Amino acid sequence: MFAVIAISLIGFIDATYLTVLHLDGETPKCKLIEGCDVVTTSSYAEVFGIPVALFGALGYLSILLLALHYQDSRWLVELRLISFLSFVALLASAWFVYLQAFVIGAWCQYCLLSATTSILLFLIGVRLYILSKD
Repeated sequence: MFAVIAISLIGFIDATYLTVLHLDGETPKCKLIEGCDVVTTSSYAEVFGIPVALFGALGYLSILLLALHYQDSRWLVELRLISFLSFVALLASAWFVYLQAFVIGAWCQYCLLSATTSILLFLIGVRLYILSKD
């Protein structure tokens, strides 16, 4: 469960950083690749005026809190919720990677970090789901 806690914390920090910058009207400074400004100011960066990074932050926070609570409770429903949320995060990340590659034509290192954390959480989530079925 430590891996879920650590990875979801990284995802939460990343998505929160992007959310705060978006709400302040700023763009993240990319150090590894160029294009963060293009991606984070595109029309795909908001849904109904809400930064998509905020949805990511809330998702990662949910997984983090579920994992922390599971440490004490050992409720199987929490493992299943973590698995479900990690699947939703994977689908969202796949969509945003697709948009960056084929629609926007630019890359954001912070968005790619989020996609990586989503993939890792999904892989762990699959394992947790299998364990919760036993």
